[in-house]
Amino acid sequence: MAASTKIDTKTRVVVLMGGLSSEREVSLDSGGQVFAALVAKGYHAQALDWTPGSDLAQLLRQAGANASEMVVWNALHGAFGEDGCVQGLLECLRIPYTGSDPQSSAVSMDKVLSKQVCVDVGVPTPPWHALGPRDDAEVVAAELGYPLVVKPAREGSTVGITICQDASALGAALELARRCQGQTMLERFVPGKELSVGVLDGRALGTVEIRPRGHTYDYEAKYKRDDTEYLVPAPVSMAVERALLAHSETLYATLGCAGHARVDYRVDPSDGVWLLELNTLPGMTSHSLLPKMAEHAGIDFPSLCERILLGARLHR
Repeated sequence: MAASTKIDTKTRVVVLMGGLSSEREVSLDSGGQVFAALVAKGYHAQALDWTPGSDLAQLLRQAGANASEMVVWNALHGAFGEDGCVQGLLECLRIPYTGSDPQSSAVSMDKVLSKQVCVDVGVPTPPWHALGPRDDAEVVAAELGYPLVVKPAREGSTVGITICQDASALGAALELARRCQGQTMLERFVPGKELSVGVLDGRALGTVEIRPRGHTYDYEAKYKRDDTEYLVPAPVSMAVERALLAHSETLYATLGCAGHARVDYRVDPSDGVWLLELNTLPGMTSHSLLPKMAEHAGIDFPSLCERILLGARLHR
């Protein structure tokens, strides 16, 4: 049974950020925003930057409080922070933390495993193939058809992703993806709209459509540019909205997630809904999607951070 902790303004809240992944910069931004929000709410918050080469367990001990008096607000993104590793360490140290448990985090982070779950529960996802050592990527790509997406299975923030319009772009796309975490995947590209659904404590908050000024919603469009357009709620039919919300809650529950999450989709020109991935530690920056959906649902950013904090627990 999950263990809970009493969280009040006397509890030391360690906002864990930075980390070792390719998303370190984004995590520092998310963590800084969360830290400021919790301080504004009156919590005894402390920002903790997990830097490369440092010992996280030691850093937590140096935070200056017993495990029974500490809770971690996990603002890490990507490998080692979002994939169950840190969650497992916190369970061993008996420090309550926000978000999903080690198993749910690991499966959600791995696009191959999470897509298999989608198939099992009937949530539509674009056809894909995870390349094995004996696979001929050119043959697999031809079978899936162009345009297609080449991506690493265990990265976020569109790191290592390429949309290949034809076979001439495949080689460079594979080289980029293979430098990243996880298996290299080929996935059929779905034309249409880019949408996301926010989930908080098992309930869908709403929808957002993302309209980048360029062709793709890449790292620069997500975090660097100010001309990306966000439509909240997404201007879709009631049938599409119901499907988006229902699929998101189904996958969240099936994966055993907890706290906050963001689920990403493509909606094709025929209103077909295609799930891309579920993120168990979505961004909390000024450009991020979950806060935008929460705000439309009547939850301002400090209150969202507090709601997530109040769900912190040990899962074992």
